[in-house]
Amino acid sequence: MTAVAGLRWQWITENGEEPTSVDRADFVRHFTAWAAEHASSHRCTVLVRDSAVIGMAWLAIVRRVPTPYAPDRASGDLQCVYIVPEARDAGLGGRLIDAVLSTARDLGLERVTVHSSPRAIPAYARGGFESSPRLLHAHVGRATEFR
Repeated sequence: MTAVAGLRWQWITENGEEPTSVDRADFVRHFTAWAAEHASSHRCTVLVRDSAVIGMAWLAIVRRVPTPYAPDRASGDLQCVYIVPEARDAGLGGRLIDAVLSTARDLGLERVTVHSSPRAIPAYARGGFESSPRLLHAHVGRATEFR
């Protein structure tokens, strides 16, 4: 998880943000503790090349309200798909997406959603994701500081 935390930090800094409320070591400690606490609801899949973690994807599992037909329902949300820049455009993102969807099928999830950057939409479409006029979202805030 330390390597995965490093990827998450790299992703943020790659997008031009430099965290000021926490240093990297504190973030890594927080991230690894968070991952351990949420292991039952958040599954991480990684790509490894030459013993280095070069990619990650998270499947957040959300329990759904039961119905008389399905008393134990769950859906997934694909989160934090990231490949290091030097390994991009080689189909690795697609492999991560496929692996996460395979995990979702194994878990019996009803569906998996994803919030994508415009650049990644084609990769998700190749993986079987479709646009839906019924899936809506509301922005209710953004975490602005490390807690």
